[in-house]
Amino acid sequence: MPTERSTLTQFLAEERRRHPGLCADLSSLIVDVALACKAISHRITTGALTGVLGGNDVVNVQGEQQQKLDVLANDIFLRTNEGGGKLAGMASEELDTPYAIPSRHPRGQYLLTFDPLDGSSNIDVNVSVGSIFSILRAPVPGAHAQPDDFLQPGTEQVAGGYAIYGPSTVLVLTVGTGVHAFTLDPSVGEFLLTRQDIKLPASTAEFAINTSNRRFWQPAVARYVDECLAGTSGPRQKDFNMRWVASLVAETHRILTRGGVFLYPRDSKDPAKEGRLRLLYEANPIAFLIEQAGGKASTGHERVLDVRPAQLHQRIGFIFGAREEVERIERYHAEHSGGDAEEQSHPLYGFRGLYRSAS
Repeated sequence: MPTERSTLTQFLAEERRRHPGLCADLSSLIVDVALACKAISHRITTGALTGVLGGNDVVNVQGEQQQKLDVLANDIFLRTNEGGGKLAGMASEELDTPYAIPSRHPRGQYLLTFDPLDGSSNIDVNVSVGSIFSILRAPVPGAHAQPDDFLQPGTEQVAGGYAIYGPSTVLVLTVGTGVHAFTLDPSVGEFLLTRQDIKLPASTAEFAINTSNRRFWQPAVARYVDECLAGTSGPRQKDFNMRWVASLVAETHRILTRGGVFLYPRDSKDPAKEGRLRLLYEANPIAFLIEQAGGKASTGHERVLDVRPAQLHQRIGFIFGAREEVERIERYHAEHSGGDAEEQSHPLYGFRGLYRSAS
């Protein structure tokens, strides 16, 4: 049926007219990424019918149990994007080292990093999952990408986004000109523009965190959550709702739809790790989207997009969403960084704890 909504391809063409710095190769690469997301969406929809649910008894480079769909989604991303002539290389959460573009294909001016299937532990219970991607410029266009080529701060991204596979499949994208959402219309096989120039409210009364990790939290995080839970009788003087889906894409989509703040901070569960989420494949593209929508993304101590990666699979603490809440959490981290050992071990009852009024 004819539609007045722009397709993804039409939208990108219009963005190139409005912003001459955007090139046709970037648009073409984004369309290829969207094609991979369409294919993954279809396989997820038919997963139980085609025998691709469940694990495959393999642990990936992240030390996580791979699901069959993790492997399938990763292969779809590689095969869909390797031959377009736009990429110098790819890096995936599921691969130990970057993927070299086969010599039979031309190499281009961009690098693609991706998490092919975020939240895959939710697949078997039919909860929303997604794919996350980031596009960078290759330091040497046309040459085989080297591992160090991918170690660019998030400020260098030229595009980023995710696809969420839920009741509908939605692609959320930024090319640095705002955040826009496209819904897949299965009847025509196209992503159609359904939300344009998404903006995130500066304040919120909803937060997302995995409270099972409470015993490992830093005092600043415990203080923030305790103040939220205290509700109208506490220092925040309002009630908060708490959510946790265990899918970064689903959490992000909810926040971009109705506001909120997400916390997956660094904690003491594994002191050797700076956090749980991957900087290149997860935190950077989500932070790009959040900032483009007017929100803020932080490690708790610094802007995520300013962090220069030291390793391909580097992990990081990640807090993002409503600007006022993220700034409050950063302030709490700054205040607690000077606390004494006794206060650090008893955050509820220290002078910076729950029972001190917060500004």
